Amino acid sequence: MNQRARIAMSDDEVTAFIAESRKLQLGTINPDGMPHMVTMFYGLDEGKIAFWTYGKAQKTRNIQRDARVSCLIEAGDDYAELRGVLVYGVARTIGDPEGVLRVGMGVTRRMAGMPDSEELVSEYVAHTGRKRVAFVVEPTRVVSWDHRKLGTPIQSG
Repeated sequence: MNQRARIAMSDDEVTAFIAESRKLQLGTINPDGMPHMVTMFYGLDEGKIAFWTYGKAQKTRNIQRDARVSCLIEAGDDYAELRGVLVYGVARTIGDPEGVLRVGMGVTRRMAGMPDSEELVSEYVAHTGRKRVAFVVEPTRVVSWDHRKLGTPIQSG
């Protein structure tokens, strides 16, 4: 078995990693073809990555022109601890106000570290949601790695 196959996460591990993380690096495509990368808090909508942002943001304009995105979620500081999931996909726009608020609540709860707090964040979400749009990422390809699966590095000396 090659090293790439040894460090890949199982589907269950990918699902758990995405569920326990809070931030991702979102890649969209600028008009000139260059990548546009930003860090985003995200939520889950039926198990899929979901995020919201202002309607006039660069990432929104990029997605409206070309809906292909990449979402990188990673953890670990040392090489032997590195874990990550890279989701390639298409960002589907959530256009209805109820859907925008649903995504906004999910993102805000995770961002604030209050997964069950409805009333503490609902006023904020309702207020800021008027200028926001939401997206759900429909995955087309998922790549993962978990360097902890390599075991302890051999110590010399």
